[in-house]
Amino acid sequence: MQQSESLGLLLDQAQDKVALLDEHGTVTYVNGAAERILGYAPEELVGQSVFEFIHPDDVDALRRTFHRTIRSEPFTETTVEYRHRASDGSWVYLESRMSNLTDSALDGYVVSSRDVSDRVRAEREREETAAHLEDIAATSGDVLWMFNGDWSELLFVNPAYEDIYGAPVEEALDDPSAFLDAIHPDDVSAVEDAMECLSEGNPVDIEYRVNPSEDYGRWVWVQGQPITEDGEVVRIAGFTRDVTDRRRRERQLVVMDNLLRHNLRNDLNVVLGTAELIEEEVPETADMTAVIRNTSEGLLRSAEKQRDIIDLLDDQRQRERVDLRTVVSEAVDTVREQHPHAVIDVDTLEAAAVRGRRELSTAVVELLTNAVQHSDAPNPRIGVRLRCGGEHAELTVEDDATPIPPVEAGVLTGDHDMTNVYHSSGLGFWLIYWIVELSNGDIAVHSEPERGNRITATLPLD
Repeated sequence: MQQSESLGLLLDQAQDKVALLDEHGTVTYVNGAAERILGYAPEELVGQSVFEFIHPDDVDALRRTFHRTIRSEPFTETTVEYRHRASDGSWVYLESRMSNLTDSALDGYVVSSRDVSDRVRAEREREETAAHLEDIAATSGDVLWMFNGDWSELLFVNPAYEDIYGAPVEEALDDPSAFLDAIHPDDVSAVEDAMECLSEGNPVDIEYRVNPSEDYGRWVWVQGQPITEDGEVVRIAGFTRDVTDRRRRERQLVVMDNLLRHNLRNDLNVVLGTAELIEEEVPETADMTAVIRNTSEGLLRSAEKQRDIIDLLDDQRQRERVDLRTVVSEAVDTVREQHPHAVIDVDTLEAAAVRGRRELSTAVVELLTNAVQHSDAPNPRIGVRLRCGGEHAELTVEDDATPIPPVEAGVLTGDHDMTNVYHSSGLGFWLIYWIVELSNGDIAVHSEPERGNRITATLPLD
């Protein structure tokens, strides 16, 4: 075997495509990698101009680069990236190295090429993702920020910073500690403690007041997350959200809660006591005072449910593991004790641990009590069933009461908004709905005349 043949066999095993081009770009030799990379047998390319296979958008630049390289006086080596047509018509990104080095034995210029399609696609995807993230950051109402690990450099902050903190972005970029000047003096120490906590590698969730130009009237919620490499915090990223409206609503809820929890209860107790005195002194008013007592007691119950709703909505606790079978069993016992005339049949109570709010016990008691109170039968019958299926538990309560009106059913299923004209009769169903909804569950209602109602609450298993 001649040396040239041995060299050709050796080149055919190379991963890179190696081609020999004359001064016009015509292929005089190409190794076997051409078929692995482009799908062409070497003999299909030999004698062809390489520029016939180059993408139209890349061919002129590649032609200029090739001729400039081979015509240079001093030794010149160039690397270029372009698209080469494959045998199936697709385009393959190649990175080629070429130089003006040649001799009479070669009678041409060596061009070594490798497939970089995967790298190019990955780079373009990263560029597109970065562009999308920049668009999101520019339009986001939240402040998105990133510091280095010791807070000495602000690496990124979006324009929302100026609106919420009331200070220029440039000021924060020039002096990373400048954002502390926009925080209420009474809150700065807590923020500094949170910064130290993040630098130690722990996430942070904190609320504080900002914006001196608005007399620190803005409340913000901040979540920060340390980014570690090899156990060391190298960056700290997070977001800041304006929660001023939420804090205002919370204060309003506190006022309403105090009003209903104290003033209304005290006033209604006065009404009830006065009604009893009137009935004692004027017995013939018993029918009228009974109306006063019943109405007042109903208002007191509504006030209690209102208090439960405020506590529920104001409580920011996360969902937790709840033993639903125990909850249902205890709720049945409670309602049986409160309403001994009712017949509660427990069909099936399968073991079910769900991920929900601990107030689920209140929701189950409310469901059973509603079924008892709205039945016209002297001994209301209620069926209870708890089963598991797939990733959910299903609690079903069946009763023999009159069909639940669509307005009330819409409250339970979340398909109803209360208005002055179209409203539900009480707070019980709202309380049930919010507890189940905050437990990431849903409710279905099926009613039939003469047969009663079937209410099914579906909750995610833990």
